[in-house]
Amino acid sequence: QVQLVESGGGSVQPGGSLRLSCVFSGSIFRLYAMAWYRQSPGTERELVASIRSGGSTNYADSVKGRFSVSRDNAKNTVYLQMNSLKPDDTATYYCKAETTSWGKAMDYWGQGTQVTVSS
Repeated sequence: QVQLVESGGGSVQPGGSLRLSCVFSGSIFRLYAMAWYRQSPGTERELVASIRSGGSTNYADSVKGRFSVSRDNAKNTVYLQMNSLKPDDTATYYCKAETTSWGKAMDYWGQGTQVTVSS
């Protein structure tokens, strides 16, 4: 069974930086596309950034130029480097692993890590 464990959240002032990590276990990491989502109270979970197994990336418009997603297949880990943080970035950040098995989409989620941006 796939398990995802996020870390690296915390409190930071506007303009600061954080790096989130998500460690993957239970299957073959390189076969999975990975993504970071976030959710604030009262809002829907939204895609922040994704990275496919081949390394291609995609970002939400709100984070382009500030956030960077990367993966280390040797360490079974995906990262989200967040720079120039804004109060609107405050949310719980979730890691997601995606693959397709026998034509069926399979998704796995981590437990989330809190990011708070405040002065």
